[in-house]
Amino acid sequence: MSASSDGYKPRSAKGKLASTGRLMVKYKEKYALVLPGLVWYIIFAYIPIFGLSLAFKQYVAKLGLFASPWIGLYNFNNVFADPAFFQSIITTLKINAGRLLFVFPFPILLALMINEVRLGRSKKVLQSIYTFPHFLSWVIVASVMISILGQRGLVNSLLGGLFDTKPISFLGKPNYFLPVVYVTDIWKTAGWSAIIYMASISGIDVEQYDAAEIDGASRLQRMWYITLPGIKPTIFVLFILAIGYLMSGGFDQIFNLSNPATIKVAETLDMYIYRITFRGSVDFSYSAAVALFRSIVNLLLLFSADRFMKRVGGSGLLA
Repeated sequence: MSASSDGYKPRSAKGKLASTGRLMVKYKEKYALVLPGLVWYIIFAYIPIFGLSLAFKQYVAKLGLFASPWIGLYNFNNVFADPAFFQSIITTLKINAGRLLFVFPFPILLALMINEVRLGRSKKVLQSIYTFPHFLSWVIVASVMISILGQRGLVNSLLGGLFDTKPISFLGKPNYFLPVVYVTDIWKTAGWSAIIYMASISGIDVEQYDAAEIDGASRLQRMWYITLPGIKPTIFVLFILAIGYLMSGGFDQIFNLSNPATIKVAETLDMYIYRITFRGSVDFSYSAAVALFRSIVNLLLLFSADRFMKRVGGSGLLA
């Protein structure tokens, strides 16, 4: 390997490896902190990638994943011939479009409101209250919603006592299903998501607020012209990530809140995969093909959203 005209000589692969090894020894404490997360990703994210080959095979349990016969695109042909598959895509996009419209902005508003609380103790109490639902499973949330919105639940008891009305099946009518999904999603996730925006707000220079206050700007104006522009890169990044999950329907939530009466408006792509995998004839190859298609579309949506954000002047995920 020859040196360049300016005297710079590129290091060999062996030299780069030795340099990396010295850095790892020097900063061994930091690498030790990273190691558990790295091991987790290798075991649960990278090794399962080999399972994607199942989408191109006819899975036979006694032969195993690698010895099962290869059938090419046969599973995908069956997937694209199923009308229920396309209906599940429409349902998924409909639900997630509503999430982007109603659920996504709520943590931003919540972070802005908590940031305006002057007393530090009150702010910490509010953070704890709004963050607590994140740690509840969707099984518990669904049980709470049944107790509140069921035909013998709290809401129907109040309506019957005040207006002498018949019980309303909030959880049994398709028209009420999407509002219940959005309300429960906001209640459970808004506080946790707001932490990211509040961390971004804490990085804004305080002198900007002091200067704006001296110039006579109101709290609403300071919020609009300082806080929101300050967290705009964070909003863009999280919006891009939300676009990347547009074909994933939040299986835990939908599975626990849906029932046979609402299945027509609740069968997202995740629910469709569950139904074809564990109900009736079990076909892991078919469900793997659907899951692979979903992942590819999510990846394309992620890249498209990232490129669009950069074109409109925002920040993206990729360099």
